[in-house]
Amino acid sequence: MKNIFNNKIVLVVLTLVAGLAIGWLIKPASEPKMEVDKHDHIESIAGIPMTYTCSMHPQIRQDGPGDCPICGMDLIPLENDNTEADPMSVSMSATAMQLAGVQSLIVGNANASKSIRLNGKIQADERQNYTQSAHIPGRIEELQINFTGEYVKKGQVLGQIYSPELATAQEELFQAEKIKDSQPALFNAAKEKLKNWKLTEVQIEQILATGKVTEQLPVLANVSGYVTEKMVNLGDYVNRGQAIYRIADLSKVWVLFDVYESELQWIKKGDPIQFTVQSFPGETFTGKLSYIDPVINSQTRVAKARLEVSNPNLKFKPEMFVSGEVDSKAPSNKDNSIVVPKTAVMWTGTRSVVYVKHVTDQAVTFQLREVTLGPSLGSEYLITSGLEPGEEIAVNGTFSIDAAAQLAGKPSMMSPEGGAAMTGHNHGQVTERKPATQVSAGPTEISAKAKDELKPVFDTYFKLKNALTKDELSGSKSRAADMLSALEKVNMAEFKGDAHNEWMKYSEKIKAALAQISTQKKLEEIRKSFGSVSDELLGLAENFRPLSTKIYVQHCPMADSNRGADWLSLEEKVVNPYFGNAMLTCGEVTKTIP
Repeated sequence: MKNIFNNKIVLVVLTLVAGLAIGWLIKPASEPKMEVDKHDHIESIAGIPMTYTCSMHPQIRQDGPGDCPICGMDLIPLENDNTEADPMSVSMSATAMQLAGVQSLIVGNANASKSIRLNGKIQADERQNYTQSAHIPGRIEELQINFTGEYVKKGQVLGQIYSPELATAQEELFQAEKIKDSQPALFNAAKEKLKNWKLTEVQIEQILATGKVTEQLPVLANVSGYVTEKMVNLGDYVNRGQAIYRIADLSKVWVLFDVYESELQWIKKGDPIQFTVQSFPGETFTGKLSYIDPVINSQTRVAKARLEVSNPNLKFKPEMFVSGEVDSKAPSNKDNSIVVPKTAVMWTGTRSVVYVKHVTDQAVTFQLREVTLGPSLGSEYLITSGLEPGEEIAVNGTFSIDAAAQLAGKPSMMSPEGGAAMTGHNHGQVTERKPATQVSAGPTEISAKAKDELKPVFDTYFKLKNALTKDELSGSKSRAADMLSALEKVNMAEFKGDAHNEWMKYSEKIKAALAQISTQKKLEEIRKSFGSVSDELLGLAENFRPLSTKIYVQHCPMADSNRGADWLSLEEKVVNPYFGNAMLTCGEVTKTIP
């Protein structure tokens, strides 16, 4: 029995061992262990890590998307230009173009047209304005038309004039009548004298029939119309030919539109126009321009475009405001022209450029192209040269393309010849501008009175800076003159010892730069001189610490042709005086003067 039991145990053990062996042999292959890429947070295209930059501040580079630390704009991807097909072009991948919002358009011939809105007034037709005058000297005895706006008919009696000369002429007529058979010429001459005073044949016959002298002569209306001006009063003495009333026939009126200089090339005689009148909302009237002034008004800088309108029911009244619209074609000899959106054109002040897109099997590239602009068409430009039908250009994201071109050292908006690739904060190893005057090792102590003398100088400087941020040419020159005047008024006696010598160095250079501004005619020139003023004022502020508040030193790396420039501000917020509205927030705070 014992052997049997032992045999059973051995059999069970063997069975278990066999089962384990079979299970090990048929078990599924284990899954490979996943290795975590330590750099999986870096976005890439085709395994190549992407670098992100700012289109306005290409010195900013990060390994991931985000906001620009200077201006807050979205960062865009920057990729290595790995194609040598065209060394003058910058290449971008489809992903980079999508992230940068680049859109393109194939240009072609199109009818260039523009809708011009005009404003104006209704006026009386100058050709139907009349002056009613006195035909005989005398005194106004009666006026039957006593106010302006009254309607008169041709031949209507307007008033009576008492005239001693009329009585004398009638006596001569009576005497000539007695001898008219023997001297008919004398009789006819007496009648003609009365006719020269605008007496009618009927009136003369009535005088002869009655045989009585009439001392008052009625003034008869020469035309029909509305009295627009009453020029005499009862009892006034008038001379022959003196104006009594002004009368206007309003059966036809003019609609006079103001046309500005920039729009004159679009407006021509015979153009159809639709117009509305404020007094008649919901109604639209049509007509054709019949005349355009050949001379521009020197005060308003506009020319008048005329539309003639019939006005039988006096619906249109002089001085009513009107608004019109003219659909006009481009003033060109060509029937078809190239028209592009304004977003496609980058303007540098002297040049207008676009980016032309080229697609190959290897890459998509963009090349800078200078174009000549024609008239503005609202949201579009007419291109007169530089583009051919069928070419494809970038219409959105052009600044992103230009930033990539700058970083790659390719021709760009501000550097048409190209240059070294920009890889650092200073745009290709261009050193930052420094104050021309040497700053002392530490602040120089000056008295409170000396600091008070400097405060007007800094106040006028900040006003000059604000004028430049608003692109005000005349305002900048005026503020520069104010700053120069403040400098002249500084009492140098308050600066003692070394402070006096330092003040003299700074003040002379600031005066020289401000004096240049008075002769400059362009904002670009003034901004360059402002950079010199800022350099000296920065050194002055660091040496003398004249203000009780903080002064922020701010820097734009793109100013002064990418050499960079500083300016001072009382606010930490960046408002750029070197580019104004073009790049108002470009820059960063580099230091603070306590």
